[in-house]
Amino acid sequence: MQDLPYHKGERLKLVKQIQEKGIKDPAVLEAIAKVPRHLFFGNSIASHAYEDKAFPIASGQTISQPYTVAYQTELLDVKPGMKVLEIGTGSGYQAAVLMEMGANVYTIERIKQLFNEAKHRFAELGYRPKYQGYGDGYKGLPLYAPFDRIIVTAAAPYIPDALLEQLKPGGKLVIPVGKGKQRMKLIQKDEKGKLHETDHGLFRFVPLLKNKD
Repeated sequence: MQDLPYHKGERLKLVKQIQEKGIKDPAVLEAIAKVPRHLFFGNSIASHAYEDKAFPIASGQTISQPYTVAYQTELLDVKPGMKVLEIGTGSGYQAAVLMEMGANVYTIERIKQLFNEAKHRFAELGYRPKYQGYGDGYKGLPLYAPFDRIIVTAAAPYIPDALLEQLKPGGKLVIPVGKGKQRMKLIQKDEKGKLHETDHGLFRFVPLLKNKD
């Protein structure tokens, strides 16, 4: 499948929709306009790629609603050159958005099928994460820590200590916390290492699972 002018037009319509829902960051909107979301889907539902909806992917997981991707990314406040840890590679769509914004992305996936599919997809589309790993997101990535930003793309019952430890002073962590519906949390670590938490509304994600499958 190719990325055709039609798809680019559909992306511009999608950008307008998420702007109307309150997304303002020009860098986030530009990245959403660039990433070919239809190439992160199975062919059977690719025609729906530019609807502002979540869709199922392999292994009982989902590709998040574009508005949710944009909302988390806007909260994360990413600048070019930042070192960003993503917990939950999934389809690879969120990582691609971050890479379009100039982030150096380190991403972890615990489901082997999704890890393999995302690796192939990144190579095909020319996206190059700094690190793509198969592992337990609860443990973070201590070998490459600390990180300027950390984003979690699945629902955690609590905020893992390892992620807080791997966040740089001055850094930000965005994570949905809770069961059923989740509260979107922004954790900011100040220059003295103190943590400050703010709540940014209700969302629904698949669970963040421990260990590798």
